[in-house]
Amino acid sequence: MNRIPSFSPLVSLAAILFLGSALFAQQSQGNNSGSEGQNSNTWDCSDPLLASSSQCANQSSEETNPMYGVQTRVPSEGSFSNQPQVYTRSYSDLEPQPPRSATRNAQQPSQPLRPEPLTEFQKFTATTTGQILPIYGANLFQNVPSTFAPLDMTPVPPDYILGPGDELRIRVWGQVNFQASVRVDRTGEVYLPITQVAPVHLAGIPVSDLNARLREAIGHVYRNFELQADVSQIRAIQVYVAGEARRPGVYTVSSLSTLVDALFASGGPSVQGSLRHIQLRRGSETVTDFDLYQFLIKGDKSTDVKLQSGDVIFIPPAGPQAAVTGSVRSPAIYELRANETLADLIADAGGPSTVAAEARVSIERIDNHSERHAMEVAYDATGLAAPVAEGDLVRVLSIVPKYKQTVTLRGNIANPGRFAWHQGMHLSELLPDKESLITRNYWWRRTQLGLPAPEFEPVPGFGRIRQPAGNQPITLPPPTRENSESNQTLLGPGLNGQPQGQLGQPQDQDAYPYDPYGQQPQSQYPYAGQQYSYRQSLDQSGQPLTSQQRATTTSLAAQQSETSSRFPRNTPRTTISQDAPEVDWDYAVIQRLDPENLKTILVPFDLGKLVLQHDASQDLELQPGDVVSIFSEADVRIPIAQQTKLIKLEGELAHAGLYTAKPGETLRQLVERAGGLTPNAYLYGSEFTRESTRTVQQARIDEYVQSLDMRIQRSNLALAASPVSSAQDLASGSAAQNSERELITRLRQIRATGRIVLEFKPNSTGPDVIPDIALEDGDRFVIPHLPASVNVVGAVNDQSSFLYKPGRRVAGYLLMAGGITRDAERKRSFVIRADGEVVGYESRKGLWGNQFTDLPIYPGDTIVVPEKTFKPSAIRSVIDWSQMFSQFALGAASLSVIR
Repeated sequence: MNRIPSFSPLVSLAAILFLGSALFAQQSQGNNSGSEGQNSNTWDCSDPLLASSSQCANQSSEETNPMYGVQTRVPSEGSFSNQPQVYTRSYSDLEPQPPRSATRNAQQPSQPLRPEPLTEFQKFTATTTGQILPIYGANLFQNVPSTFAPLDMTPVPPDYILGPGDELRIRVWGQVNFQASVRVDRTGEVYLPITQVAPVHLAGIPVSDLNARLREAIGHVYRNFELQADVSQIRAIQVYVAGEARRPGVYTVSSLSTLVDALFASGGPSVQGSLRHIQLRRGSETVTDFDLYQFLIKGDKSTDVKLQSGDVIFIPPAGPQAAVTGSVRSPAIYELRANETLADLIADAGGPSTVAAEARVSIERIDNHSERHAMEVAYDATGLAAPVAEGDLVRVLSIVPKYKQTVTLRGNIANPGRFAWHQGMHLSELLPDKESLITRNYWWRRTQLGLPAPEFEPVPGFGRIRQPAGNQPITLPPPTRENSESNQTLLGPGLNGQPQGQLGQPQDQDAYPYDPYGQQPQSQYPYAGQQYSYRQSLDQSGQPLTSQQRATTTSLAAQQSETSSRFPRNTPRTTISQDAPEVDWDYAVIQRLDPENLKTILVPFDLGKLVLQHDASQDLELQPGDVVSIFSEADVRIPIAQQTKLIKLEGELAHAGLYTAKPGETLRQLVERAGGLTPNAYLYGSEFTRESTRTVQQARIDEYVQSLDMRIQRSNLALAASPVSSAQDLASGSAAQNSERELITRLRQIRATGRIVLEFKPNSTGPDVIPDIALEDGDRFVIPHLPASVNVVGAVNDQSSFLYKPGRRVAGYLLMAGGITRDAERKRSFVIRADGEVVGYESRKGLWGNQFTDLPIYPGDTIVVPEKTFKPSAIRSVIDWSQMFSQFALGAASLSVIR
């Protein structure tokens, strides 16, 4: 067994002392590595004389400013400890440098300083003005731009005074030849690499005398030579920023820097600091008292001076302040100098704005730090000469936005605007004729109707398609459709961000609703050929259609197959509509302000009598400030007898087209005026749609969906809050919730058609059976031709369309379809009549049982046999019973084992 050697206490103490001294020496070296004399081989880059040397320039970007090549020592914000924190500083970067791997270069934008809290005076003025006024000039230092050129790369001016730390580049040729870069040492001298030439003292001389001084020194030894010298790198200096600065501390800056440059480097004065008395102190002397307002307002930088090493920039607390608001160009809080007047303060704020009243100025003043009072002075030489006191709130009032000797014409008019009023002015001068009531938008829409259709429409995005690789073809997206009336391009599927699987859907569900009945104009759908194959598989949400949905789509779409599928759905359609709302000829009004009690008075007049009949009783006299309003049907709903009603008659009519209904004309009278019906007209399958009805239907559908959604949410919350719910109940409830959400989503996509059932009989013929319905604008009456087929869809062995045979009933057509399948829900079968009526299985119960199979069928009808569905509750019951039986079987087996 090896024995562990023991150490004497003396050896242990020596080891501890050795380790402690080594750690102390390492820490001291880290803290003082930049101090002079620590190591002869270590460059002190904080020394202004060595900061611009090549050794310091090669250090990492965390220690060297990439813009200026110098280092800055600045204490952390709010800390004034003896150990400063080292930051990489530049005039455009006022935040600590990021880690070495994320160092910004000089071209990246600088980070803004942290916002300072509001001053007490800012809070005080906010309670009166309702707005927070900024401290004027504070935003100058918030985001210092990063585009300043480094000062050490700028040309050295001729009056630049050389000093220790400057690096010179000297070239001599002729009798003696050499080229060298030398640095002015601490004694102010440079040593030239030429024998017998003594050191040259250069400190304190301007750059303009550099060549002469060197030529004189070399000329003591050599005669025939040429010389050229310049400053290759300037020295760095240290300055101190004290007082109410954003970042007080010690800054190492270029020797070309001025007071303003150092202010940018330090972040400028804080909100508590003065911008008008920034002092530069050199020893016991104040070199300059800089007023930053002169620089910001007038661009005067004459009092800005160059810095020298050891200078102190002192920012005293802010002096007296006053606030300026209202109609001035720069509302803010301004610092006052002695004997400032109201004119000086308004001039500092940029002067009055364009809408300033220049009649009087309001001043709120604090008296003897005790109370406030308001006063006004005239906006003239005497008033503007009034002195401004500390704490004043000056408000320059704006003009009242009132038009003098002016009347206003607005509304449904060709040239609305403001017009000069004169004594004895009447309405007829504003409305000289009926053409002045036609709006410009009307003529623009009329102009667009005459635009020629392009002969070739390039596919959108065609120019962005790349050439195919090899011989592989490219499948181009479908072409666009140009609406000839509105000139709005509807992109085909796949070009507007929709999935390729949604080919049958229009782009805007609100503007172009899903229309399985074919009620909407056929041009709203991209393709006609996919009406049957695609729509029978998916609904508008991309989900498979139910049997009832497929039956509805197939039946009613098939009724219009002759008229709807003759042309592609992207074929441009020519439509007629009102180009603009029509004028309300019965009512217009003059809005007038009563000068006595300042109440609004409405003076109506008959526009038709004034403009069309030139009735002098309606030519009212106008007063200054009157507003004449001309209305249209879009503003005020006029009587239906006076409305222009465009009615569309389509299908099997002698003269199908768009008609303007006469006052009081009914649907039957309009059909007779259109020439009556053709011999192939099938009134039983006709469709009459109305926009006002569609709006009401859609509102009722939305109300039902919203009510159903609320009931489902309440039931889900009750299920979740039930304390006896098991994990299976929760899982089953979650699945049910998903199904319910999907149901709500589908219901929200339902769009009303606005169809009104006219209750025709299957054998109805002739216009005499058409009801006398009062017409409305936008009504549409479509009469299809007599179909020759009956559709059978759903859970049958052969979903198809069969030829209509008079007298054949439901049972006969089901037999032709091969009968119902095993999964058929026979008692939920129904028939969709050609006129839109739905006859269900349960509605045909009679004395001798259900007579649904004996229901007569007419041309265009659709027989639907739904499939069986399993409800979540039924599935849950099956699971519960199976678990009970399995547990009972396990119990019986255990009893047999015990016996």
